Amino acid sequence: MFKSSKFKGKKACVLGMGKSGLAAARLLAENGFSVLISDGGKREIPGNLHKNIEVETGGHTNKILDCGFIVKSPGISSNMPVLKKIKNKKIPIFSEIEISISFLPKGCRIFAVTGTNGKTTTTMLLSEILKQFIKNKEFNKNVFTVGNIGCPLAEVMSEIKQHDLIVMEVSSYQLEDSSYFKPYAATILNITPDHIDHHGSFKKYLDAKSKIFKFQTQKDIAVINSADKNCLKAAKNIKSKLYGFATTPLQQIRSHVFYDGDELVFSAGERISPPKLPGIHNVENAMAASLLALAAGVDSQSIQQAFNKFKTVEHRIELLGIKKGISFINDSKATNIDSTIIALRSMPDGKKTWLILGGQDKGSPYGVLLPLLETKCKKVLLVGQAAAKIKKDLPGYKYFNVCGTIDKAVEYAFNNAQKEDIILLSPACASFDQFNNFEERGKFFKQIYKSL
Repeated sequence: MFKSSKFKGKKACVLGMGKSGLAAARLLAENGFSVLISDGGKREIPGNLHKNIEVETGGHTNKILDCGFIVKSPGISSNMPVLKKIKNKKIPIFSEIEISISFLPKGCRIFAVTGTNGKTTTTMLLSEILKQFIKNKEFNKNVFTVGNIGCPLAEVMSEIKQHDLIVMEVSSYQLEDSSYFKPYAATILNITPDHIDHHGSFKKYLDAKSKIFKFQTQKDIAVINSADKNCLKAAKNIKSKLYGFATTPLQQIRSHVFYDGDELVFSAGERISPPKLPGIHNVENAMAASLLALAAGVDSQSIQQAFNKFKTVEHRIELLGIKKGISFINDSKATNIDSTIIALRSMPDGKKTWLILGGQDKGSPYGVLLPLLETKCKKVLLVGQAAAKIKKDLPGYKYFNVCGTIDKAVEYAFNNAQKEDIILLSPACASFDQFNNFEERGKFFKQIYKSL
């Protein structure tokens, strides 16, 4: 657990000069710490850095080993040689969120969302619910939406005041690096194999996700998907008040909310219509967000008002529009197989979908896609580094076209598609072989669509 008073006078080292690393470095510098930012890549050093910040790029020197504590950026592998040296010297390692939380004003409540899929949508839904509740009640509070969603908590610390609410999307990387993280209310939406290349095994991935509940007490709130056996494992022996949701009929009896095909039905009697978003997965996201809110004292009217106003999340099954009768859907946020499965389930039967698949492989078994490819897809257009592995994992599927890049895939699909067909970008892979992140990949797809 990071306490600034304990490390007063000691130099901090921030590993990684990405967005969260820079934000953590600035926060520490503004609070009187001398900071070394160390990045292994050849990065351009930002201007206007705080005078207390020193930067080294292109490699990690032994200056790191003279620091009193380390802040590890979430994308950095725990197997890096420099981290082994740090651990051998027993230098404490913290995450950006752990550092940031230590500087939060009194009375702030953290609502945390994790899961393999659905994190961003659920985070946005919950944030809108809390904003609507505060508006209706005329409370003097603000809601800050932070974390893996794109805005580090450290970046907005100067704006947060006492009793504000923090809605945080938390990844397995961030949880893995946190020695102490205690949200007031937290949910695990689902847990399926992902990021095995980073964590090393599914057990380690599950253990990282489970840390979201680890330090909660009886005064805190935990929400899980009752139909997900891995969520049930993660919630075993937790101390917080546990609530469950389920769309699966057999699991509804052990849940506090279920879906009757039209409305969300809560055990306390409330009935709420979910937001108009495609797919049963978004019903689950709505159940998790509303259950967190209700357990925290939000009224059902505020939840319904927020759902009625809610619009889809960018890059997640996002309908861009229709050209020449062909629909274009941007699902660049699908960086794993389960996200792509969800997207394909949202598509109509009848082999109308041209699926753009591929990118940087994450060690996933693509063979599980076969049943959906056979019922939903007219053709699968392969792009990026994972193309060869995808073909190898799907020997029974014949309708591939290796395009290499997204622009070539769109060109091929658009020239061959018929009216009422769908061109779907849902890569099931990371973006880093050709793009900086999934947002950049999605924006590139949007630019191609606009240029047609």
